[in-house]
Amino acid sequence: MHAKLPVTALALTLGLSLALPGYGAPPTAGKKPRSAAVEAQQQEEYLLPRVIFQSLLGEFALQRGETRIGVEAWADLAQRTRDPQVVARAVEVATLARQFDLAMQLSRLWLEIEPESTRARQAQSSLLVVTGRLDELAPQVAVLLERDPDNIANNLLHLNRMLARHSDKKAVQRLVDQLAAPYASLPEAHFAMAQAAANAGDELRASTEMEKALLLRPDWEAAALARAQLQARHSTASAISGLEDFVTRHPGAGEARLALARLLIGEKRYDDARQHFDRLLKDNPDNPAVIYPIAMLALQQGDAQTGRQQLEKLLGTNFPDQSMLHFFLGQLDQEQKKPDAALAHFMQVTTGNQVVAARARAAQILLQQGKPEEARELLHNTRGGSAEERTQLTLAEAQLLRDAGRLGEAYEVLAQALVAQPDNPDLLYDAALTAERAGKPELLESHLQHLLRLQPDHAHALNALGYSWADRNQRLPEAYELIARAVALQPDDPFIADSLGWVQYRLGRLEEALATLERAYGIKADPEIAAHLGEVLWQLDRKDEAKKLLADAIRQHPDSEVLAAAIKKLQP
Repeated sequence: MHAKLPVTALALTLGLSLALPGYGAPPTAGKKPRSAAVEAQQQEEYLLPRVIFQSLLGEFALQRGETRIGVEAWADLAQRTRDPQVVARAVEVATLARQFDLAMQLSRLWLEIEPESTRARQAQSSLLVVTGRLDELAPQVAVLLERDPDNIANNLLHLNRMLARHSDKKAVQRLVDQLAAPYASLPEAHFAMAQAAANAGDELRASTEMEKALLLRPDWEAAALARAQLQARHSTASAISGLEDFVTRHPGAGEARLALARLLIGEKRYDDARQHFDRLLKDNPDNPAVIYPIAMLALQQGDAQTGRQQLEKLLGTNFPDQSMLHFFLGQLDQEQKKPDAALAHFMQVTTGNQVVAARARAAQILLQQGKPEEARELLHNTRGGSAEERTQLTLAEAQLLRDAGRLGEAYEVLAQALVAQPDNPDLLYDAALTAERAGKPELLESHLQHLLRLQPDHAHALNALGYSWADRNQRLPEAYELIARAVALQPDDPFIADSLGWVQYRLGRLEEALATLERAYGIKADPEIAAHLGEVLWQLDRKDEAKKLLADAIRQHPDSEVLAAAIKKLQP
C-alpha cells in the first residue's frame, strides 16, 4: 500500500511538470511574429494546464484539511484567470475558511468581471451581513430587490431573517426601513418594517406598520397573528379582541383561531376557548396541534371522557411525545380504579420528563397488587438521567416502603442516599418526616435543623419542626416562633395554618386557635385539620358542634385514623 503524498510534495511534483515542453511559457525565440488573435489563442492553450493543476491542488488541499494552501491556490487562480466560475469557487472557499477580507476582495473582483451577476451580488451581500457592514449592504440589497420584481414580496419578508444575527437591532431597523420604503404599496414592506421595529424595541412603530400591512391585506393571517403578539405584551384583552374580530371575518383562519383559543385558556376563559377548539377540531379532525390542546382543556375542565377520547386519538397520529400521552392516560385509568390499564400505560412511558413519575406510580400499583419486591425492583431498574431524577427515585422507593408499613427500611433508604448527598433538601425533609413516623423525633430534629441551616426560609421545614414540638407539647414558644415564620412565608397554606392553630391551642390561646383552625378548614377540609378543630371546640365546651364536625368529617373520610382517634379521645 502506497503512503499518501503530502499536498506540499504533490505541489512540487506537479509543479515540475510546468517546466516540461508544452507546459511553460510559450516559446518565442527564433519564431516568426504572430497576430494578436493567434497570440491570445496560444496564451489560452498554455494557461489551461495551469488551471487544471492549480484547481486540483486547491481541492486536494481542502480535502486533506490544509485550508491555507487550498484557499491560496484558488485565490491566485481567480486573480490570474478572471474566470467567473473560478472566482465564484474562490469566494466560496475563502468564506468557508472564514477569511472574510479575502472573500470580500474576491467578490469585488467577481462583480468587476460580471457586474450584472445576481450570484456575485448575493455572495457579496452575504459577506457584508456576516461581517456586520450594514452601511455597505444597503445598495447591494437594493439592487437585488430591483432585479427580482416577481419575488419582491418574499424577498422583503426575508430581510429580517437575513439580518437576525446582527446585534445592533436599531441599525437593522434603519436598514430595513431604507430598503422597504420604496415598496410602501406592498403589505410585505410594512410587515418587514414592523418586524424590525419590534426587534429593536420600537413597539409603537411596530404596531403602526402592522396595522398598515393589514389595511393593505385584510385577510393576512400572519399579520393578524403578529399584531396579536405585539398587543399581548401589554394587553391580553386587546390581543383577544383583535383575534376575535379577525376570525369572525375570516372563519377559516385556523392559526389565528388556535392562538385565540390559547390566549383564552391563559385568561381561564375555558368555555370560550372550548368553542373555538370545537370549531378547529371540526375543520382539522386529525391535526395533533389541535387535538392535544383540546385534550388538555377537557382534562382541565374535569371532562375525563373527552380528554381520554382525544388522547387515544393522538396515539394514532405522529404526535412526537407518545410517552406523555401514555402518562396522562395512565393517570386517568388510575383515577377511575383501573389499575391494570393504568400500569400498562405507565410502563410505556420511556422518554421525557414523566419517566420517573410514571415508574413511581407503576410501583404504587404493584404494591397495591401485593407485589412489593417487584415494585422495588422496578424502581431500582429505572435509571435517572440527572441527579434530580435519581433523588426522585429514592423518594419514590421510600414512599413505597412507608406505604407498606416498613418505616425502618424507608428511613434506611433515605439515610443511605444522604451519605452521598448530605445537603440535599428533599432527602433531608423526607428523612425527617419518615423518622418522625418511625418514632425517632431526635432524628427529625437533626435533619430539619440541618435543612434550616441550609435554607433558613424553608417554610415546610419551619412548620414541620414547630409542629413536632407543639404536638409533643415541648418548647412551645420556639415552636410558635417557627410556625409563625412559616405562615409569613406561605400565608394561604392550610396545613401551616393548622400547625399555627395547634400551637395556639397548646399555649392555651383557645379563641385564637379556633379562628385559625376555622380558616384552615375553610381552605381545605382535611381530616387532620377537622380533628384539631373538633378538639378545640370541645375544650371551648362547644361539644355539640365538635361532634357534628367530626361526624361529618368521618363520613367524608371513613378510613381516617386521625379522625377515629379524635372521636375516641373526645367520647366520655
